Amino acid sequence: MRDVVFTRRSDWTPKVIRDNGELKLMLGAGADANHDPRTFTFPIGEAHLAVIREDLARHLLLWSAVLPLCDAAGTRGRLDENAAVALLDPVLLSAPADVDALFQHIRWDRGRLIAHGADIALLERGQFCAAMRAATETPDGKRAQEHDADRRRARRGVVLGPLDAAILMYTGQYVHGSTIPRRTPDAVDPVLLPEVMRVIATAEQACAGMRIGLDPRRGKRATDKGDWDRMAKTVDAAVRRAHPELVDDAVRTVSFLMCSQATDRARSTPMEDDEEAAGDRADFGEGARKTILSFTDDKGVEKKWLRASPRTATAEFWEFVGDRSAADNEVFTIEDEERGEGIQLHFYADSVARITTAREGEDGSDPEYRVEYSLVDGIGGYRNLVSAFVRGGCAALEQHGSWISDVAEFERARRRRDAE
Repeated sequence: MRDVVFTRRSDWTPKVIRDNGELKLMLGAGADANHDPRTFTFPIGEAHLAVIREDLARHLLLWSAVLPLCDAAGTRGRLDENAAVALLDPVLLSAPADVDALFQHIRWDRGRLIAHGADIALLERGQFCAAMRAATETPDGKRAQEHDADRRRARRGVVLGPLDAAILMYTGQYVHGSTIPRRTPDAVDPVLLPEVMRVIATAEQACAGMRIGLDPRRGKRATDKGDWDRMAKTVDAAVRRAHPELVDDAVRTVSFLMCSQATDRARSTPMEDDEEAAGDRADFGEGARKTILSFTDDKGVEKKWLRASPRTATAEFWEFVGDRSAADNEVFTIEDEERGEGIQLHFYADSVARITTAREGEDGSDPEYRVEYSLVDGIGGYRNLVSAFVRGGCAALEQHGSWISDVAEFERARRRRDAE
């Protein structure tokens, strides 16, 4: 039979229970192999219960001291009850100076005390009982997270100024630098918000007109890493120039915000609009290709683009790539059977081949083809090539790259490029 004898407002704070007539402290900590919370208990005495009831600070200090023992138990191990019981008298019944001395020599959970209002400066000086005089029953987990983030930054030698901290608060990255940034002006001290907004305005002006395009080679929602890097570099330079007092963490979070928002815009833009933003609408109107194009991948899957299609050929092709591209499927072809020509894109090698019919097949013989190769600079280069081919066939590709017909010569050029 188990009855709760004493509990506090927070469900996570250790409870005192009576289990078959015996007083025990019960606390949840860690998780088992199935990621379900683990619960630990160990016996206490009436004198310990009296202190736990009356002294929140001692209760929390005991919790902080026992948690490392729970962590040591792991997902399946048993709590070292002897070690837990051995903490009861020194933490709950000893003089404050003795408690402070004890905590200098044992492991304890810092975040738990800070979440419950511990004075951080006093903790740092080893005055544990004094630090817990302002303790609160209700925890503030965010306070502990922010303190932990400050400690991680300190280990890297980073000290935030008030504006640095406000910028990280604004982007929601104060605690976790890997969190997708967002705009949260309500999280910033109103006194500092105008300064934060001036920094943001500097970044927005620096990247005005820049965009991050889609990169279907890596999937339907993937975006161009080269575009991201260019935007981040532009924003970083502008912010550092206008606000040299900012630390790297603050500058990076601003460029991360600009790039993330540009990425969101790219992912929500229909493919046709994405092509228009890239300045490619040449396959519409009077100059539109009046033919059928065939798209194929390295797995033999084929898709036809018809002249009556309401969508552009380039949009249809890149959607096909986004649907089909994978680590083992990196070669895509666009063929114009009517003209007897095509291009083959080699994503794994950042190269392309243009293929034209040199001689038509006669009397059952196979036609002869001329194959020329060129290196490609990222997804932007591929977009230009595809657009030019759709618009004017292989002849329109002449200005897009240095075309090499000798395979050995091309391989040497590719190796030189890769070695740079």
